[in-house]
Amino acid sequence: MVPLIVVQDQHQVCPYLDKTTARMPLQLPAGEVLPETTDQLLEMGYRRSGEFLYRTQCPTCDQCKPTRVDINRFRYTRSLRRVLQRGHRDLRIELGQPQFDQRRVDMFNQHRRDRDLAQSDAPVDAEDYRSFLVNSCCLSAELAIYRGDNLIAVSIFDIGQTSTSAVYTYFDPAEGRYSLGTLAVLEQIQWGRQTGRQWTYLGMYVAANSHLNYKARFAPQQRLEKGQWIDYDDAPHASD
Repeated sequence: MVPLIVVQDQHQVCPYLDKTTARMPLQLPAGEVLPETTDQLLEMGYRRSGEFLYRTQCPTCDQCKPTRVDINRFRYTRSLRRVLQRGHRDLRIELGQPQFDQRRVDMFNQHRRDRDLAQSDAPVDAEDYRSFLVNSCCLSAELAIYRGDNLIAVSIFDIGQTSTSAVYTYFDPAEGRYSLGTLAVLEQIQWGRQTGRQWTYLGMYVAANSHLNYKARFAPQQRLEKGQWIDYDDAPHASD
């Protein structure tokens, strides 16, 4: 395991639940994060933000559950198959290195504003975007989704030796009929299967947060609770 240096540790307003105090110490890896190290960190419940790592250590709340899907056990429901088929029929998906340009920055801000995800009224600028989604302490990739020549969604994910981890997905709200957030997860699961990986980490599941509880659709899955990965199967079965 690479040593982690705490660079910020303070109580803050929870970004996921109202009237809740959060604590998510920000840590910087003191050395190279190899793919096998990424697997270890994800197994322990860590998430990445830019070049930093964090995991929740909140004083009075334990509702944030790191979540992962076993790729070999993942079950496609009819609705998930429709999302995948519609995306493959109408859209073009490119895998590459994370990058930034004005279209990405503008769409990122529009997505945050329209879905009420922004913590402040100030838009993210190019440098903020690069710090958050392009700079990384580990191996990372970008799924860019196009309709024709128009970029309509971007999904950033990290790559371990046996796993991938969804970092952040944003999209043009006008293209909602394509269920782009769901499509991005399905594409990551498919890529993980094609490359022989076992796990797709989905980030935090929070039952009371509508922006995060959709992850229950991807089943069967596991959630990290008190240091143990627990099996869950909340989603409809494949015939639904």
